[in-house]
Amino acid sequence: MRDRAPRNRVGSKPYAIVIGLDSLQGLQTARVLAAHNVPVIGIAKNADAHACRTRVCEEILVTDTGGDRLIDLLSELGTGFSSMPVLYPCQDKNVIIISRHRDRLESWYHIMLPPHEVVETLMNKVAFSEYAQNVGLPIPTTFVLRNRADAEIAASALAYPAIMKPAVRLRLWSKHTKLKAFVASDPSELLAHYDRVHTWADGLIAQEMVQGGDVNHVTANCYFDRRGEPVAMFTTRKLRQWRPVTGQACLSEEIRDAIVVKETERLFRGVNYRGLAYLEMKRDERTGTYFIIEPNIGRPTGRSASAEAAGVEILYSMYCDALGWPLPQDRKQTFTDIKWIHLVRDFQASIYHWRRGELTPGDWWKSVRGPKSYAIISWRDPVPFLAAVIKAIRLPWSATARKGSK
Repeated sequence: MRDRAPRNRVGSKPYAIVIGLDSLQGLQTARVLAAHNVPVIGIAKNADAHACRTRVCEEILVTDTGGDRLIDLLSELGTGFSSMPVLYPCQDKNVIIISRHRDRLESWYHIMLPPHEVVETLMNKVAFSEYAQNVGLPIPTTFVLRNRADAEIAASALAYPAIMKPAVRLRLWSKHTKLKAFVASDPSELLAHYDRVHTWADGLIAQEMVQGGDVNHVTANCYFDRRGEPVAMFTTRKLRQWRPVTGQACLSEEIRDAIVVKETERLFRGVNYRGLAYLEMKRDERTGTYFIIEPNIGRPTGRSASAEAAGVEILYSMYCDALGWPLPQDRKQTFTDIKWIHLVRDFQASIYHWRRGELTPGDWWKSVRGPKSYAIISWRDPVPFLAAVIKAIRLPWSATARKGSK
């Protein structure tokens, strides 16, 4: 690794800077852009991560990607380019720190984010729940927990099961747990969760859980251009997730869902949004009503690569829009029935459901057959997957992971 990035070669495209390369979405983003002959520089916190074994980056730099060191590194690199690179923050912590310091960076980089107050509103679950309630967006019954008195009110008022989440899931929360949220089956369990975790986050929310299985989760990945128009949209639904209940998709498929598209456009148009956007909704199996689970903004998601594999150029649309180039033609979802799979996590999820009698071999085969896009596997870039498999073999499920899957 060199100390500074190379200057653009004559005739080459401007660089894309993929921040958070050592994440699933970081690896996928680097691969997607490289496939468009975009020169990529990756920035990672963990140089030993399997994603950092990729060969698609011209250079990989290592720093704290969630703090001021990232801004210092980007500032130092900024003078080394003959044309402005496009920043691709790939984790929430990257989005927040770049948004807060955009005044320092925007003379050197294209930063495709909405105004900072919009970033804060949409990324903070407390702020978003209050905004959603004010404008009538469909969210589950939600209580903001600023102290134990709030938790006691919520515990007595909520229907169960309920779920408790941090306002923003950043370093302190992740230091204590890998779980995104905690599920409570009754008021006493909700209060026990609050007493345990309230110091881990700057604010909590408690919500009624939307009833239904993994397949009731529908998501929209999209890109809103400089005019605030949704120029690329890709909708999928979960088939399985890991960890169960509060985890992330490990198997998904394309699906048509006009309600999710409508609510996605309604939410992001309402805040004059621009940039990469994602909305997860869940249909309640009892009533058929859709509720917003969460938005993610300013970054790719794990399933962005499945959009590209299905011919919806979300990530490259951002690159072209940032540079003022014509957008790629392939931006309309044609529903090719492609599936997206994270093999290691889906194996874990499948074993979990099989042991509980919830998945037969026939059901499993039906769920995975058909054309697929892989989360980590790439025949052109095989080493990251091999490294991930070796790590999974060496590190059996921890006590925390087993506890979280019960």
